[in-house]
Amino acid sequence: MYVTSSPTFISLEEDASVYLNFMKGHRCYDAIPVSCKLVIFDTTLKVKTAFFALVANGLRAAPLWDSKLQRFVGMLTITDFINILHCYYKSPLVQMYGLESHKIETWRAQRRRGADSHLFSPMTSFIFSFSFCSLFDAIYSLLRYKIHRLPVIDPESGNVLHILTHKRILKFLHIFREKLPTPGFIRRPIQELGIGTFSNIATVQLTSTLYDALSIFVERRVSALPVVDGHGKVVALYSRFDVINLAAQKTYNNLDMTMQEAVHRRTCYVEGVIKCYPHETLETILDRIVKAEVHRLVLVDSADMVKGIISLSDLLQAMVLTPAGIDALLS
Repeated sequence: MYVTSSPTFISLEEDASVYLNFMKGHRCYDAIPVSCKLVIFDTTLKVKTAFFALVANGLRAAPLWDSKLQRFVGMLTITDFINILHCYYKSPLVQMYGLESHKIETWRAQRRRGADSHLFSPMTSFIFSFSFCSLFDAIYSLLRYKIHRLPVIDPESGNVLHILTHKRILKFLHIFREKLPTPGFIRRPIQELGIGTFSNIATVQLTSTLYDALSIFVERRVSALPVVDGHGKVVALYSRFDVINLAAQKTYNNLDMTMQEAVHRRTCYVEGVIKCYPHETLETILDRIVKAEVHRLVLVDSADMVKGIISLSDLLQAMVLTPAGIDALLS
């Protein structure tokens, strides 16, 4: 690892390897917090109980253990909750029996048989990393397979130690960044670097229903939706994680509510949305997203019109892989 008393600028040739070498020089185990919470579900557990357990523990996902096979077989995530709601919801007057009755194993089996199985997250496979693997390997797996969580397994016991995410890896890098040489590209504008998604951005209107938003989540496979008013101005951001509030508030039987109501009923309601602008530097964006502890920023113009989305995966791709000529997103 590079160690200096203060950040220094380096040659263009070295730019490509600073963060790459840092990630290759640290193991997945190094990024695991000293104290963290991990919940594991048996596949015989009812999905409704599992989702309430996620809410109670403030978690987004849990590894799945199959007692018959005696091994981990996948992950249960908020995406599964969204898919179940979208699949079984009819109206506020009709109970969702699928959510009430399904066990995790029966939901998994139905998804494997279903004609729309291509719309669902790969719960049938279990992508993981061993604790001795490098953070570079973890980043590549996260981006290559387009997943948001990577279980870290102890090679000796076979136990899951932690669920590694883009957020945790980026925060780990941010902690050590001042001890690393500063690559020149970190001070360049994000528009010039081409970081983020700029075309075909999925948005949802304030007057649209929550079910409309779930449909976009399922069909477009996006992680968050900028909520816009009648003039196209962004006023909020509604993410997949916000949907789990429906379980917490037991309001998942009313998906006909408007997005305006859904946004205001969130447990952690925050006025507005965290934004960024094309002229801002990568360094500025990195500091903002880490300090705000969010998963994405909405790129807007001076009139607050949505121009793009910059996610944590975009930042890791731009900082670690792209300078070295590696594009996992296109693999």
